[in-house]
Amino acid sequence: MATENLNVKTMAELTAEGKKPDVLFWVGCAGSFDDRAKKTTRAFVKILNEVGINFAILGTEESCTGDPAKRAGNEFLFQMQAMTNIQVLDGYEVKKIVTTCPHCFNTLKNEYPGLGGNYEVMHHSQFLQSLIEEGQLKIEGGSFKGRKITFHDPCYLGRANGEYEAPRKLIEQLDSDLVEMKRCKSKGLCCGAGGAQMFKEAEPGKKEVNDERTEDVIESKADVVAVGCPFCMTMMTDGVKTKEKEDSIKVYDLAELIAESKGL
Repeated sequence: MATENLNVKTMAELTAEGKKPDVLFWVGCAGSFDDRAKKTTRAFVKILNEVGINFAILGTEESCTGDPAKRAGNEFLFQMQAMTNIQVLDGYEVKKIVTTCPHCFNTLKNEYPGLGGNYEVMHHSQFLQSLIEEGQLKIEGGSFKGRKITFHDPCYLGRANGEYEAPRKLIEQLDSDLVEMKRCKSKGLCCGAGGAQMFKEAEPGKKEVNDERTEDVIESKADVVAVGCPFCMTMMTDGVKTKEKEDSIKVYDLAELIAESKGL
């Protein structure tokens, strides 16, 4: 589990104590099982603990939101997975959810209400930005001060939900130089993993999508690529490796940037 050795309570543990968290952290499949995404999970938890947020996770009671099944065309499987999760969430009377995965964010926010699951759902970039605006989270540049950082917009955060500013405001808080790729915001290019493409072999073509996107990064002359999605993390990291730029271009999730800047 990604949160071992950290102060993390499950909903079951809090309920047994007669307590309720202010927010549920939906970890997601990648954040729980993918080694690289686990680092994002740990970074976000460290920030929540540092700020003193009253949160909990579902732990083993959390299942896949059903996003990959739905995007791959298996609506029946999606509804089965979604209904199972809604039963668990409603059983704990969950009202507010935050997640580090835009796919989970989009599905919980936009797909679950049609099946009776109504919650306030935030992407972690939005949640962290709200903590800054409320004065609970303070960021100083640290090791990222003055560095050129570009942000790769996740499809399900940007074009699908119209959130472009929260991630950029976080990067600007680091006293870094935010540089935009030529394809960004509403004209951003997918990393190549969306629509369940993450889980299948690439189709015949002249170039991988993530290689094309990495060329945009190189052209921006940024030495850090910030992402807000575990799928984007995998694809951009692979793209940087393919272009043999691992020494000059680093890939970080937004939570990792903040945690590292605060020395957490």
